Amino acid sequence: MDLYLKDKVIIVTGGSAGIGRGISMALAKEGAIPFIIGRTKEKVDACVKEIQALEGKVGKAYAELTDAHECENAVKSALEQFGQIDGLVNNAGVNDSVGLEHGLVEGFVKSLHKNLTHYYTMAKLVLPELKKNKGAIVNIGSKTSVTGQGGTSGYAAANGGRNALTREWAVELLPYSIRVNAIIVAECYTPLYDKWIKTFDNPEEKLAEITKNIPLENRMTSEQEIADTALFLLSSRSSHTTGQLLYVDGGYTHLDRSL
Repeated sequence: MDLYLKDKVIIVTGGSAGIGRGISMALAKEGAIPFIIGRTKEKVDACVKEIQALEGKVGKAYAELTDAHECENAVKSALEQFGQIDGLVNNAGVNDSVGLEHGLVEGFVKSLHKNLTHYYTMAKLVLPELKKNKGAIVNIGSKTSVTGQGGTSGYAAANGGRNALTREWAVELLPYSIRVNAIIVAECYTPLYDKWIKTFDNPEEKLAEITKNIPLENRMTSEQEIADTALFLLSSRSSHTTGQLLYVDGGYTHLDRSL
């Protein structure tokens, strides 16, 4: 199926690793131009080279997303390189385990800034271009906003904010035909997930304990499955879909886990 994404310029924050990398690669294979924004030069460069090796088009900028000035420079760079922005994937963030009992107020505020504020910053910066092109925004979120997890108040609150902003922006941007949707991720095996699972004494046992509770096929969601949904939401194939929270999670969030 042609997703009509050829030569569309899509900014992907945190687009060089994990879910972001999966989305960047999928966009390039579809003929779109992912513009990767990340703070780690080595990872960004490696992903860019990988896309170029496949003869795909790609752009990049290095930025600390908690710095609004660096975000602004990254967007300017995208426009200088390609002259347009057709979509935004807000993806960057980290489950930083800032809890209530053992956390600090300063850490909670920092977590919100690290996981939520730049979603607003980036959307604000690209909005003039999206208005020209009837573009789309896809926010990547987490099940923690719905289920809770324990010990991660900052991340859970930030993801609740991502959900709320998705619906709020979908309403506000209706006059411009800009669609805004979110993908809610549960258990997706990314490098960060791998790092977390290895903190346990018996990583394989812990992983098996988790996957047995994922109703559909008792397996983790793949980065590719998240990417495929993101591309659909960015494309005009989803032309009447906005304000939706799509759970790409094998039924983990809503189905009976005793299945």
